Amino acid sequence: MKKESWISRLAFFVNKVLAILTFLAYILPFLAPKLFPFLSVLTLLLPLFLIVNFIFFIVWVLQLKRKALLSGFVLLIGITFINKLYRFSETNEKAESNDFTLMSYNVRLFNKYEWLPNKKVPSDISDVIQNYNPDILCLQEYTPNENVRLRNFPFKNIELEGNKNKYGQAIFSKYEIINTGEIDFPNSSNNVIFADIVKFKDTIRVYSMHLQSIKISTDIHEKLDENKSKFIFMRISEAFKEQQLQSELIKAHYDSCKYPKIICGDLNNSAFSYVYRNIKGEMNDAFEEAGSGFGKSYNFKYYPARIDYVFVEDIFKVKEFQTNNQVKLSDHFPVITRLEIVEKESKK
Repeated sequence: MKKESWISRLAFFVNKVLAILTFLAYILPFLAPKLFPFLSVLTLLLPLFLIVNFIFFIVWVLQLKRKALLSGFVLLIGITFINKLYRFSETNEKAESNDFTLMSYNVRLFNKYEWLPNKKVPSDISDVIQNYNPDILCLQEYTPNENVRLRNFPFKNIELEGNKNKYGQAIFSKYEIINTGEIDFPNSSNNVIFADIVKFKDTIRVYSMHLQSIKISTDIHEKLDENKSKFIFMRISEAFKEQQLQSELIKAHYDSCKYPKIICGDLNNSAFSYVYRNIKGEMNDAFEEAGSGFGKSYNFKYYPARIDYVFVEDIFKVKEFQTNNQVKLSDHFPVITRLEIVEKESKK
């Protein structure tokens, strides 16, 4: 019998370590981050774990080795996680007269502090919004700007804070808004706002959320020494604990709402996190219903970071969903979905 090479043995050892970490990441969404704040960071790496497991699986299969069973089993167990990572087919059903579109977009203060060299960001974002012409528009990291043209929305809810430099969130609607409100987070400038919107004979509640940021640089080439890496790790852990409290406040609020609900915005966390699972609850993720590809919504180099979401209750049928990662006017990309209000029995 031919002796196995040291490279093959080392590769399988790495494969086994990866399998353990992947299983651990599978469990973490069911555990509150405040219990294991450092381990919770692994949920951010789950997409990478799944991709590398798939690579190991293919390598071992091509070599006709039973080692493929390990990664194969890991991928089989995590099939529901794979659907959150990547969707192979896109849904785009025929538009009907009673459909409506919703856009959610973290506009990064319309480039107020010139992170991008483009001086026309506010007007360019206006053009993007005008081209999509959504019926409901939710903007996170919003700030008033004279170059932003949003004339097609007669109804709005804007919640700002700050004195000289005001910022916050905004919901714009073509349909009548009959009630508005806000969920404040303790010791945080982040929040959630909502609007009760009347569409024909239906009243729906739309929440726009912006949870605690984990403040990871989008520049993957940024030099990281050991001390800085530890600091970032601890900062992410603390942000996850803050997000847990924020998600519980959101859930308690929407549980008391009698209207059909849509929750959208910047979660600042992955679809594999406790926070995602807690806020989503029994609702549907519009990307999983009708999206395609990785659904990348945050402009992080070489990594498919999906942190902007649209969650809808069963009364809404998701007929189309897209993330436009060609619009590079913020550190986020706009997400757009087309919905129809239907009865539960006829949703299929």
